[in-house]
Amino acid sequence: MEAKRVDCPNAEWSGKVIDGPTNPMVTPLLTDLYQFTMCYAYWKAGKHNERAVFDLFFRKNPFGGEYTIFAGLEECIKFIANFKFTEEEISFIRSSLPPTCEDGFYDYLRGVDCSDVEVYAISEGTVVFPKVPLMRVEGPIAVVQLLETPFVNLVNYASLVATNAARHRFVAGKSKILLEFGLRRAQGPDGGIGASKYCYIGGFDATSNVAAGRLFGIPLRGTHSHAFISSFMSPDEIIDKSLRSSDGSRTCEDFVSLAQAWLNKIQWSRSFRGVFGETNQSELAAFTSYALAFPSKFLALVDTYDVMKSGIPNFCAVALALIDLGYKAVGIRLDSGDLAYLSCEARKFFCTIENEFGVSDFGKMNITASNDLNEETLDALNKQSGKQTVFLNQSLSWMSCFHTQGHEVDAFGIGTNLVTCYAQAALGCVFKLVEINNQPRIKLSEDVSKVSIPCKKRCYRLFGREGYPLVDIMTGENEPPPKVAERILCRHPFNESKRAYVVPQHVEELLKCYWSGSSGKPREELPPLKSIRDGCMKQLEQMRPDHMRRLNPTPYKVSVSAKLYDFIHFLWLNEAPVGELQ
Repeated sequence: MEAKRVDCPNAEWSGKVIDGPTNPMVTPLLTDLYQFTMCYAYWKAGKHNERAVFDLFFRKNPFGGEYTIFAGLEECIKFIANFKFTEEEISFIRSSLPPTCEDGFYDYLRGVDCSDVEVYAISEGTVVFPKVPLMRVEGPIAVVQLLETPFVNLVNYASLVATNAARHRFVAGKSKILLEFGLRRAQGPDGGIGASKYCYIGGFDATSNVAAGRLFGIPLRGTHSHAFISSFMSPDEIIDKSLRSSDGSRTCEDFVSLAQAWLNKIQWSRSFRGVFGETNQSELAAFTSYALAFPSKFLALVDTYDVMKSGIPNFCAVALALIDLGYKAVGIRLDSGDLAYLSCEARKFFCTIENEFGVSDFGKMNITASNDLNEETLDALNKQSGKQTVFLNQSLSWMSCFHTQGHEVDAFGIGTNLVTCYAQAALGCVFKLVEINNQPRIKLSEDVSKVSIPCKKRCYRLFGREGYPLVDIMTGENEPPPKVAERILCRHPFNESKRAYVVPQHVEELLKCYWSGSSGKPREELPPLKSIRDGCMKQLEQMRPDHMRRLNPTPYKVSVSAKLYDFIHFLWLNEAPVGELQ
């Protein structure tokens, strides 16, 4: 039987109740054992209430790129707003720790919540870079230590898959529709739900995941599979053949025959005579049946048998029959074969239908492509050389030309490579102590990339004359902020020769308070998912193209102030042991 969670006083803020995390498994027990052993050791030493500051950040951008999309913040706030141990959880912790642990510790856990915790974070959906804190978490060290693993877990995959989605969006271009089809290949239910949410933030337009549509309001898309097509044997299987017109004024009693009649017209028209022979009648039956069920949403999967000799002609016949009744078909989906070639041939077929039968906009029919697509495939499709395409009507009295761009796909359905982040398994977020009891702390390493940047910091993004971000700069908490039109020295945290003066035209502070506990400080509201997505798209548009490009992108500059640079190296020398030669 599921344990009841104790009511948490933090879960209500400004009169609004903050729901718990989307996944009910995200509880205080979703952590590593060593967080509890440290928590006990803090408590045993009397250090558990000492005020600590931790930074959550990552060290390297994923997928060989030079940017990352920050995601997962909302789930973190939902988690701490409802952070409270149940009696059953405390009993399990007791059974998992050595029997020498004192009873007083478990009494302490009964009273633990996040009322003394503060969270400062970059807005979800923001383009972010290595070393800059995504979140700054302040509070009693024992409590904040218990937040480390769940916070890193909630941010790691979310930011990784949102970045993967943004990279697909960048390669596909603004005009293409991107559909997330990854649920069946995702790493379990949580991976599937999370992927749908964060791919939407990263720029995808819709998902096939019905549960994600209900939970997050993401638009849903989907029609049918090859199984639906191959389940039909002949048109005789269709029992109810009638279809009312879109305006309700009349009823076609035999829509099946109407579609067959259109197929004959296409087959014997001058433009198509000899182009294709007899099409697959079971496929025509499946298309007709689906159109009867969804006359205003008819989109057909056309590659079950043969795209150009059967799928496209059958689709066009049903689509033309729908037009007779006032409906407009949506388009087709290609799930195999040479997508560039087939999309161009399909577009050519549609344009010829439009001109042959005088059907307005038939040539603009939507073409969706799927079939194990990834970022590299999209890039390759876009780079294929264009060609001039010419269509002539039967009387040769008109000519219609357009220039293709290598393919004619309007929408891409992407699954496995997107949601599994096949190109990179993890982002590598870390959670490091940077201050305790107002004393800055540093983590040293022989690998300079793993040296942490100490103390409580403020972070700013500086913009140049052209409106692009130039550099992110971290300063000490009490340093004056950068000002517009005033020159500031920006230094690489660890390389003394890398430095530059910047005169910002606009300054944006990155870290904002998203959870203030019981301190009474004002905090940012959690925005709706659509607003996060819109903000992400705006952020991506603001970035300089050379930072975004897929091959050999220019690294974005992350810096510290001159004062913080000096302090980092002072603390480094102070904490590093001095060697002794014998």
